[in-house]
Amino acid sequence: MAPIRVVLLDIEGTVCPISFVKDVLFPYALEALPDTLKAKWDSPEFAPYRAAFPAEHAGSQESLAAHVRDLMSKDLKISYLKSLQGYLWETGYRNGELKAPLFLDVAPQLARWREHGGVKVMIYSSGSVPAQKLLFGHTNGEPSDILPWLSDFFDTVNAGPKQEKASYEKIAAKHQEYPIGEWLFLSDNVKEVEAAKQAGMQSYIIDRPGNAELSEEARQQHRVIKSFEEIGDL
Repeated sequence: MAPIRVVLLDIEGTVCPISFVKDVLFPYALEALPDTLKAKWDSPEFAPYRAAFPAEHAGSQESLAAHVRDLMSKDLKISYLKSLQGYLWETGYRNGELKAPLFLDVAPQLARWREHGGVKVMIYSSGSVPAQKLLFGHTNGEPSDILPWLSDFFDTVNAGPKQEKASYEKIAAKHQEYPIGEWLFLSDNVKEVEAAKQAGMQSYIIDRPGNAELSEEARQQHRVIKSFEEIGDL
């Protein structure tokens, strides 16, 4: 196998528990939404977020709020919703109400890869790039801000859907100095791992506490790890 020069990371279920998003971030956004709409509805700052919504939902605060609640109840990964969520979370991160609970092996291993192996670490998540940066800028570790350790960020807007081969090809094409076979993608999602492999990346499934149970077939077809420490030095 080719040496690994880039590690591409999913977020939910890979670097932090799925429960943080579903049980902390989502409720925070829903709670903050009504007051934010009331305070920011006509502000230039909020205008791009409002304008991104379909016209039939952007006409009133009530309609937009109802649409957001509907989308979030179905856990739909739509770009304009993700952008608004990032905007709502920003206040919580900056005032200390929100801190991303990274799995204990994540920060030490990222530092190790970066400092000793010269490996680039990048992020690919369905959450928007601004939301990704907020998360990694406000973790429960020391240092809290590990953004300087990360080289690039990808979401479904700038890269495409995570279960499509072409998205991984597009990501790798942005960094042509690293052949696609020298990329390692880590995710809890089997279909994402399969898409990355089809594109030519190396890819492992990470089996964290709280993640969906993996089938025997998935365990036989893919390398499954429980911690970044199992990868070791690169």
